[in-house]
Amino acid sequence: MLQQYLEVGKVTNVHGLRGEVRVQPWADSPEFLCQFKTLYVDEAHFPMTVERARIHKNMVIIKFEGPTDVPSALSLRNAILYIDRADAPLPEGAFFLADLYGLEARDAATGEILGKIADVLTLPANNVYVVRGGARELMIPAVPQFIAETNVEEGFVRVNMIEGL
Repeated sequence: MLQQYLEVGKVTNVHGLRGEVRVQPWADSPEFLCQFKTLYVDEAHFPMTVERARIHKNMVIIKFEGPTDVPSALSLRNAILYIDRADAPLPEGAFFLADLYGLEARDAATGEILGKIADVLTLPANNVYVVRGGARELMIPAVPQFIAETNVEEGFVRVNMIEGL
């Protein structure tokens, strides 16, 4: 079951005097966060309307409807922001990292189940899938050389096992 709400960033502080907040984006690019008209706050997924959003030094400055001064904006500090999956259509074949957790990792050649994706490390060169199964843990680079297929709908990834992996 795919999650309806996906984490996209964290409010780190207030920006200026008019109720804007500074958000650390957890997306491929800060521009992604600027496209949403509604963001959801914390696990209660309280909806907040975005009046405007802009990028400033790899952070996103957001002005929500409501907070108009520093004290009211401070109440959002450290809040985790979410989007509704329905508000973020993806190109064909694309997926959210959150959809990978728990997927079964299978050997592309033999079909053997290697374990499940327990974590995704977002490293500068590429993402790395941490697969745990039984007593072993595999670190698999998320590049076409290693990942033969990602099938979120059916719940698996097929991995090209290479000597030493």
